Amino acid sequence: MSSADATTAGVVFDGSGLGEWTDEERFSVTAERIAEYAAATNDPIAAHRNGEVAPPVFAVVPVFTSMAPAALSVAPVELLMKLVHGEQDFLFHRPIRPGDELVVRAKPIGYVGRPNGSTVVVYAETRDAAGELVNEQWMTAFFRKVDAGPGEGEAAPEHRITDADRAGEPAARVTALIDKDQTFRYSPASGDPMPIHLDDEIAQMAGLPGIINHGLCTMAFTSWAALTELADSQTARLRRLAVRFAKPVLPGQEITTTFWPTGSADSGVRAYAFETEAAGQIAITDGRVEFN
Repeated sequence: MSSADATTAGVVFDGSGLGEWTDEERFSVTAERIAEYAAATNDPIAAHRNGEVAPPVFAVVPVFTSMAPAALSVAPVELLMKLVHGEQDFLFHRPIRPGDELVVRAKPIGYVGRPNGSTVVVYAETRDAAGELVNEQWMTAFFRKVDAGPGEGEAAPEHRITDADRAGEPAARVTALIDKDQTFRYSPASGDPMPIHLDDEIAQMAGLPGIINHGLCTMAFTSWAALTELADSQTARLRRLAVRFAKPVLPGQEITTTFWPTGSADSGVRAYAFETEAAGQIAITDGRVEFN
C-alpha cells in the first residue's frame, strides 16, 4: 500500500490531497443572519437573538460549503451518502459580529481507517478582511462502514472526557427541548440542506429511525447552555468548544447536558468536560469548553 492511497474492498482514499487548501470563500455577516441562527437554535442570550454578536456555533456557517469538498478530496466522492459528522472542535480568537467580511478556506490534514468506519480530519480557518484570525476549526468526517486502512497525516486535537471528570461534582446541568420543527428552522439558518434532517423517507433509507436533528444544532444548544451557566452569557470569554457526536437526537426529544470542571494546560483558563444525553443515551460525548 502506498503512502498516497489506501484500498479496502475497492475503496480508495487518496492522501495526495492532504494539506491542499480549498479556494477562498467570502462571507458577509449581517445582524439578520445572526439573529436567524440564534432563533433556529432556541438560543436565549439577548445579544445573540438581537444580532449583536454571533452564537459560537454560527462560526461553522461561513465555512460549511468548504468542509465537504475538503473531505472528499481524500475520500471518494461516491461515499458522500456514508458521510456523517463525527467531531467538531472550535478555537475562537474573537466572536463574529455584524459587518464582518470573512475569508474562509479549508484543507484535509489526515485520515485513518477502522473496520466500522474511516475518518478524514479537515482544518478550516476564518479570517477577517485585515487577515486576522477569527477562529479555527477541526471537523472530523466519519464514513460509516468503510475501512481506509492505516491512513496518514495529522489527527484532530484531543478533547476526551475521562472517568475522573465524570466522578466530580457537576458545575451545571441544563435540560432543553429539541422542537418538532427544529430541523426545518435550522436548515435554512445554517445553510445545511442535507435531506436526512428534512425527509423521513430519505432518513430511513440511510438507516436512521427518521429525521434527525443536525449535530451542529445540538452542539449549539450545548454552547448557550455553557455560556448561560458558566460564563454569565459573555460570548467573548469563550475560547474553545469541542464535541464528539455519539448518537443522533430526534426532534421532540429533551436533551440534558452536564458540565464538570476539568484541568486546563493554560493558566487563566477555566475548562469543563461535558456530555449530552437524549432518551437515556449519550448523544454528545468528549465535550470540552474553555473560557478566558
